[in-house]
Amino acid sequence: MKASVVLGIGIALASAVGFAHAEKPLTDYSSVRGVNYGLYGDQATLERDLGYAKRINLNSTRIWLSYKAYEKAPQAYIERLRNYIRTANRMGFTTMPILWNGNDLNPDSLKPAFRVEGDAYVKAIVEAVKDEPGVLMWDIMNEPLWNDYYNKASGEEKKQHEGEITAFVRYSLTYVKMIDPVNAVTVGYAFSSEMEGSADLVDVLSFHDYTTTRGSVEDAYRTAEEIAKKYRKPILNTETACIARGNPYDEVLQIAQEHHTGWYLFNLMIGGYWGEVHGIFYPDGTVRDPSIIAAVMGFYRNRNMDTIVKSSPNREGAAEKALKAIEDALSEDKGTFGRPPSAAATDKILDAAEYAANLLEAAEMVPMNMPPTAQILYWRQQPPEKRDREAVRNFTYELGLELKKECQLN
Repeated sequence: MKASVVLGIGIALASAVGFAHAEKPLTDYSSVRGVNYGLYGDQATLERDLGYAKRINLNSTRIWLSYKAYEKAPQAYIERLRNYIRTANRMGFTTMPILWNGNDLNPDSLKPAFRVEGDAYVKAIVEAVKDEPGVLMWDIMNEPLWNDYYNKASGEEKKQHEGEITAFVRYSLTYVKMIDPVNAVTVGYAFSSEMEGSADLVDVLSFHDYTTTRGSVEDAYRTAEEIAKKYRKPILNTETACIARGNPYDEVLQIAQEHHTGWYLFNLMIGGYWGEVHGIFYPDGTVRDPSIIAAVMGFYRNRNMDTIVKSSPNREGAAEKALKAIEDALSEDKGTFGRPPSAAATDKILDAAEYAANLLEAAEMVPMNMPPTAQILYWRQQPPEKRDREAVRNFTYELGLELKKECQLN
């Protein structure tokens, strides 16, 4: 019964694409299914990328703004932002712009002397797009306490720096709310335990979770829910999922669903600085891991040892046939009368390798970060005479050994 209920919730969430602009902050943001994205690329790239996100029923984006970029060409920057929000809205997405980024915090920006410049930037941005129906809320600052200014300080100095940052965040919340009393405001803290620093001023409590175990993720949500109950505010997880932090997509999304919490994955596209550890789609629309897509759609990997059914690639003798095909292909790949083997002979070896690779991959018996079929496709796309014959032979032989071991064949 429990599994059926969870599946039903997942299907219901997966069918929700976009939602209306809120005339006032909502009391529940659990329908948010978002991704972090950037204010970059041309119009074609933007529509392509959001098109991928739409195909898997995502409905919101969280984007970084840049004071430095704005300063170089204020009007052009505002037009770029406005176009982004309108394009996203037309395609079924709300937008959460982030005004300041704590990760690259310049301590000078915390000083009262900066407020004239800082306020002018915030006022120009907020007034320009606050009435756009695609605006969901303002994130005043991304991860205020995750920077060298705070993390490398200690003792009393650390407390002082925290106080300066928190004062800036609280001032900015009040200032944005004065300019735009309609749209919700939040602060994207790196940890749920930090949210109390501005909980009384935000409309939505938001945190990030990149912790390493199911238990630690649950702890982050419990802390968030305690603060939410205390201040009677809704919560959002505005950054989550990272390959390099023991924070897998399918696990964190399942936990978010169980806690009825909206989320923003980090991030939409694979590439650039974070490409090795973040992202769903490659520019050509292929994906890093289909289990991410399944999780976004509300379907999760079975981790119940009592119900997992182990795959059996050799149930109908296919593994034995694949091994025989490898043996035959490698044996026939010989020259005669001193002549080298035909370049095209590698086609038969690759056919045998693909047979074995398909069995191993379908049964998830090999690492899929670099699927064997990817290597096979690479060789197939080369002219036969250009292929590294010995590499093809060795690869196929090793694949056969792997299949033999996994299927426990003599």
